[in-house]
Amino acid sequence: MSFVVMRLQQTLSVTMMTIVLLHLITGVWTLPAPSSVTVDSVDMRHTLTWTPLQAPCNTTILYSVQYQGEFELMLLNGSWRDVHHCQQVPHTHCDVTADLGSDADYNLHVRARCGSQLSAWSELSRPFNRRDTVLTVPNMTVTVVGGGLHLSFLKLPSNAVASVTVWKKGHELQASFYTVPAEQKVLHVSDLQAGAEYCVTAQTVLNTQLHSGSTDAHCVSITGPDAAWKKTTTVTGTVIIMAGLLFAVFWSIAYCRPDQCQTYFRKQQLPQSLQHVQGVLLGPQEEEEERCEQVHVVQNVYVKQ
Repeated sequence: MSFVVMRLQQTLSVTMMTIVLLHLITGVWTLPAPSSVTVDSVDMRHTLTWTPLQAPCNTTILYSVQYQGEFELMLLNGSWRDVHHCQQVPHTHCDVTADLGSDADYNLHVRARCGSQLSAWSELSRPFNRRDTVLTVPNMTVTVVGGGLHLSFLKLPSNAVASVTVWKKGHELQASFYTVPAEQKVLHVSDLQAGAEYCVTAQTVLNTQLHSGSTDAHCVSITGPDAAWKKTTTVTGTVIIMAGLLFAVFWSIAYCRPDQCQTYFRKQQLPQSLQHVQGVLLGPQEEEEERCEQVHVVQNVYVKQ
């Protein structure tokens, strides 16, 4: 009889403990966990995103993010580390680029807080590796400088390089290949044939395994090392000549009086052969001299008789 009573007491104790634990768990995880946790990674820029909670809350819902790499998993007994700039933040995204510092698999999870209420942690559906990033076509500028090509790249992802192909138009099989590290960003290709046309394409490469698409072929003509000097000289000479002509025009308007200008700009008489056109007299006509007839006055004398 006593044995049955003891068994009942043990069963009751276990039941009570289970009820208490369930009550505690229910009291702690009063918020639903964030959903749709994913990593968007473009050009080695990794951003963890999740869907905002729709649960009622009297204050702003805040989120915290942690990560776990191979080091934490294998050597630190599966511990998690905080992403320091993503603790108690109101937005639903977190830049984890600086925390994912190796080509290893990483687990990430996020939870929500509303006042004293916490949600459970919500993890990625599968670990993330930064080698899964999406590489975009490099932003390249090509200019002709000193008989060669000057290539500049606006921004390249960290640990990536730009693979550049240069060829003379019509000689694609004789192309030259160059590599531009992310920290260098510029490339100068010299000793090219003056007057020829060269084309350039580039793509982003990460660890020789991941490639972006190629840029469109950018073709330019090589003008030669002295082309810039000739162009500058021509422009300078043209400016000087135009300035001299304008100065002469303004000086003549400001300082040339009509009586003085007539001495510099005299009207020339037309040749005799051009003074009549179709019977019309073009030149100045001489005034006809007046004809005067001599009149003799005879005085008559009358004598009275």
